[in-house]
Amino acid sequence: MKRPRLAEHITFLYVPQLEPVVRFYGELFGLPLALDQGTCRIYRIAAQSYLGVCQRHGVDTSPKHGVIVTFVSPEVDEWYAYLSAQGVHFEQPPRLNTAYGIYHCFLRDPAGYLVEIQRFLASDWDQSARLPQVDAH
Repeated sequence: MKRPRLAEHITFLYVPQLEPVVRFYGELFGLPLALDQGTCRIYRIAAQSYLGVCQRHGVDTSPKHGVIVTFVSPEVDEWYAYLSAQGVHFEQPPRLNTAYGIYHCFLRDPAGYLVEIQRFLASDWDQSARLPQVDAH
């Protein structure tokens, strides 16, 4: 039996207040809105990559330490300058991380989730692109 294909990716974050987070990702990062479901908004990050933000009441919406929203960009310093000029506080300014072969910085969104902007130093970081596509049909 062939493994079914995965077509897209969505990371969902539960937040106590939707509007500050919508402004952060929609306006500051400029992510296009793919779907507005009222209390959930799904933003396109790349061709098949999405970020969903959902307002939830009565459930624990505190950020978990294991969740990091990572945006990959060749322009880490430019993002740092742009967001800093918008009043966004960074937990760590851009720096080289030789252990992982990346250049990156960290900040938190209005709901407290850790956001990383990074550039891979190796030009061939996505080794899966060389693997053959497996079709489920």
